[in-house]
Amino acid sequence: MKDTAKHQGLRNQLVSILEQKGITDKKVLEAIKKVPRHLFLNSSFEDYAYQDKAFPIGAGQTISQPYTVAFQSQLLEVQKEHKILEIGTGSGYQTAVLCAMGAKVYTIERQIELFKKTSVLLPKLGIRPKYISSGDGYKGLEIHAPFDSIIVTAGAPIIPKPLMAQLKIGGRLVIPLGEEVQIMTLLIRKNETQFEKHELGEFKFVPLLEDTN
Repeated sequence: MKDTAKHQGLRNQLVSILEQKGITDKKVLEAIKKVPRHLFLNSSFEDYAYQDKAFPIGAGQTISQPYTVAFQSQLLEVQKEHKILEIGTGSGYQTAVLCAMGAKVYTIERQIELFKKTSVLLPKLGIRPKYISSGDGYKGLEIHAPFDSIIVTAGAPIIPKPLMAQLKIGGRLVIPLGEEVQIMTLLIRKNETQFEKHELGEFKFVPLLEDTN
């Protein structure tokens, strides 16, 4: 579990690439500079950890490319102490970035194998989300609602209604919508019944799975 000066240098280079691609939120860039992405990957990928690429992490899932993590994080407009619900813990990298930005992160992972791995890894790295659980992300976490923002890290065919219900007024929901290719979608809750919708370009995610049993 080493994080060396060489790794830090590679992270600095990655941050420069993200800035060139249009990421401007200083808090996001600082968090990416801080979080050791190579420790969230299989050691065989370690040499590539700071390229702007997605990699497999097991259970048919991937660790998103850093640009996607930064883009979604920037859309959330994270403030310190914000309560954020993350659907799809995966490797825990996005969780770590949000924690590094000072958010209180509540995160759900559907794949038991990933949940077990990540819930051991995060504390080892000194990263402590408020709550990490395994379950159906479509249902959200009603017991801890409402949330300042909600981030979905898998492609969804529709926006799950429970997630919209669990968002604070003024809150932001970031979700990639679509089957084959996804459109990054931002919903801002205006009041009890109204949401403002923004579509922000195409991305590619693994599908968000719903419990079918």
